[in-house]
Amino acid sequence: MKRLSRIGGPHGRRLISIVLGVIALLGLVAEQSVSAAPHGEFSWPLQPRPAVERQFDKPAQDWLPGHRGVDLAGTNGQAVLAAGDGIVVFAGTVAGKPVVSIDHPGGLRTTYEPVQAEVSVGMRVGRGTRIGDLEAGHVGCVAAACLHWGARRETSGHSRREYIDPLGLLHPTPLRLKPVT
Repeated sequence: MKRLSRIGGPHGRRLISIVLGVIALLGLVAEQSVSAAPHGEFSWPLQPRPAVERQFDKPAQDWLPGHRGVDLAGTNGQAVLAAGDGIVVFAGTVAGKPVVSIDHPGGLRTTYEPVQAEVSVGMRVGRGTRIGDLEAGHVGCVAAACLHWGARRETSGHSRREYIDPLGLLHPTPLRLKPVT
């Protein structure tokens, strides 16, 4: 107590106020950085969260018509981000369209098109890593540009591929209800 009384007076009170203010500010910054972190292993490949222009439509058989991914509204030149941690297994052109494919743990592969790649085959990427720039011209897109984002799992058995809805990889912020008093 004697030590506290020594820092009394206007200078001591001011010092205590500054220290308490810094502690409160550090607590606020720590709280914001924790709440800003995305949940789950995967996040949106475009930021801010894009509108879904076209939903996933799994065909009954792999060779039948369908939509093996989702189309996300974006802008020409917008940064495209890796949805999850993985290794780039393809960065090139398929049927005249620039495509990036990333393998993730557990036999999952995500694809992104049309994307002008900034990554190369063999690179490790983390969730949120910039993999390239979105290009305009995706067929059926009404937005300025659309990212076709696809996902598939390699099933055990005879190396069968199963296309899955990539939106199912995202884990929205959990809803927490407070008790009613």
